[in-house]
Amino acid sequence: MKKKIVALALAAAMAASMTACGGSSDGGSSAAPSGDGVSITIFNSKVEVQDAFEEMAEEYSEKTGVGVEVYYSSDTVAAHMATKYSSGDPYTLSMVDPKDIYSLAVEHGIDMSGEKWTENTDYEIEVDGKVLGFPMCVEARGLMYNGSAIEAITGKEFNPDDYSTLDAFKGLLDELKAGGMEAPCGIMKEDWSLGAHFFQEIYEEQPDVEAFITSLYEGKADLANNEKFNSIIDTFDVLKENNYAKSSPIAAEREVSEQKLAEGEIAFMFGGNWDWSMIKDFNYTDGLGMMPLPQNTTDGTDKKLVGGGSKYFFIDNSENTSDEQRQAAKDFLNWLIYDAEGNAFLTEKCAFVPAYDNIDASALDPLSISVKNYADQGAMVPNYNYDPDDHFSIVGASMQKYLADQIDRAGFAGEVEKYWASATPVEH
Repeated sequence: MKKKIVALALAAAMAASMTACGGSSDGGSSAAPSGDGVSITIFNSKVEVQDAFEEMAEEYSEKTGVGVEVYYSSDTVAAHMATKYSSGDPYTLSMVDPKDIYSLAVEHGIDMSGEKWTENTDYEIEVDGKVLGFPMCVEARGLMYNGSAIEAITGKEFNPDDYSTLDAFKGLLDELKAGGMEAPCGIMKEDWSLGAHFFQEIYEEQPDVEAFITSLYEGKADLANNEKFNSIIDTFDVLKENNYAKSSPIAAEREVSEQKLAEGEIAFMFGGNWDWSMIKDFNYTDGLGMMPLPQNTTDGTDKKLVGGGSKYFFIDNSENTSDEQRQAAKDFLNWLIYDAEGNAFLTEKCAFVPAYDNIDASALDPLSISVKNYADQGAMVPNYNYDPDDHFSIVGASMQKYLADQIDRAGFAGEVEKYWASATPVEH
């Protein structure tokens, strides 16, 4: 666990502040309150923004008397939170995945239905008439590209729409290789990338997602003969064949892959707009963006990213958290949405695509701008948020074996089916 005790600027008397700001994010920073000795704890489950959280907190340490302890844990959210609750030491604010709102906040979260921010988003999570989940951002997955590197070889403007089919995409890869880019693709070997992100699209792009997941639980699915499974794995095979680390794919370091994409040594890699947190540290070129996963399909998914609300805060309702702490937590959430500095923290420091219609997104990075464009067009396949907690590690491990050619497609499908048939359904 990584812990840092810091002081965080929270907006003073947010009800009054809202009136002064008129609900917009361009009115400057609100005056910081006196914390009067109040301290809150924040759990962050997103490692990419841990430093940003800590830096932001330190910048405001002189403006408030509200003490804040910011935590990160690499354990699964469910396991980590279970330990905190069993010890009677819950966080005031917890940033978790959507499925954790259903499994944790239903019991441990306060109802935020009356909060002003609910008027500015369509992504809040509501259960039984209670708003339990505060959306931090919109995230999406797809094929990241380096348009400048592509154009330098092809000599023409890169339009990702021209390569939405797998056949067209393969033709482009052949052109890039002929032009001197020996291996145009990268593949992140991490189990969370393979199991929780790439393979996940096989579920999300089914004609009836819930029916398909039910068939997996019941042991009735036939993945090897499933149209979407084969469509997406066909695409994975093309990426695998053109992977710069093809000879040792499980040894490929994420930082190296991100750098190769950023600087144009490779042209494509599957990922999400969260990858900007690493890409920005390299000597990146112009022309970076995201496109849907190319597929030879007629269902329209080759024109859409997969994504939606990602990472949600809930506020603890237990007797271990005081009303003053809960108010400080509410003030913090309002500061994120209605204060210019809070907005800048979301869009500039964390590179989050805002889930709120009042926040200016013009300062977003290139990957996030792509996501926002697809979201604005309604070209997003919704996330499926109810996998078992061990899904990404187990299915990710099977996908690593497939990536390393240690198992064939039929064997890979069989391992995934075996996993689901023994898993416990997630209530939602």
